[in-house]
Amino acid sequence: MKIALVQVASPDTESRDDRITRVEEILRTLGNVDLIVLPELWSTGYFHFEQYDELAETQDGPTITMCSKVAADLGVHIHLGSIVERTEDGKLKNTSMLIDPTGKIIHEFSKLHIFGYKSKEIDLLTAGDKLAVVATPFGNVVGTTCYDLRFPGLWMEISDRKADMVIVPAAWPATRREHWRLLTSARAVEHQIFVVAVNAVGTQTGSELGGYSRVVDPAGNVLGECGNSEQVLIVDLDPAQVVEVRKEFPVINDRLASYAGLAN
Repeated sequence: MKIALVQVASPDTESRDDRITRVEEILRTLGNVDLIVLPELWSTGYFHFEQYDELAETQDGPTITMCSKVAADLGVHIHLGSIVERTEDGKLKNTSMLIDPTGKIIHEFSKLHIFGYKSKEIDLLTAGDKLAVVATPFGNVVGTTCYDLRFPGLWMEISDRKADMVIVPAAWPATRREHWRLLTSARAVEHQIFVVAVNAVGTQTGSELGGYSRVVDPAGNVLGECGNSEQVLIVDLDPAQVVEVRKEFPVINDRLASYAGLAN
């Protein structure tokens, strides 16, 4: 299969509507792929905290509407990165969605770990409480978002639920770029899983995003990696590799069901 990593910036001077139009033009050039993936909160801009309430969307909002239409027109899966979602009870969540080639949303994930370090996210957003795995033509897929990458217990649960691919939209800062590269590789190796990680790039309200979107295969090989500017990267992978790697080196079969009962 072919995956398009769409690494885009969200400049302070660009409106959301203009950015959605610009990104749509990019997406419509990518018909010869199976899956398109965008970064975290690209339409709003992660660091544009003062606009979260104003730009929060429901499922008929502009970001989802555009991505659904493009997915149906091109006949591809699109992971829209994430949006600031306004739920029915009025709360705001950082929610990612996977859209199928008919334009239907088939998977949703709201960020579980809300980031508080030098960030207003923790004051504005409510954490998600669900972890779903969806069957697709390219295997069982689950989403996580940015900071969720740092929590190994979550990833243990993901592989226990038989995921083959984890899609990680992010707005990971440049100051911790090497953590991003290290953790995306480590999670792929630990759980013998494809990690498709798409990061934001550029500068927002004085904060530089890290870029270096990447795909890591179940054996830990980096199949493709962007740089630190706007870029579209097409990566080829074979979904069958998950089964092959786990059969050849059965580390998941060898781990204990629980470590909580070990003696002190």
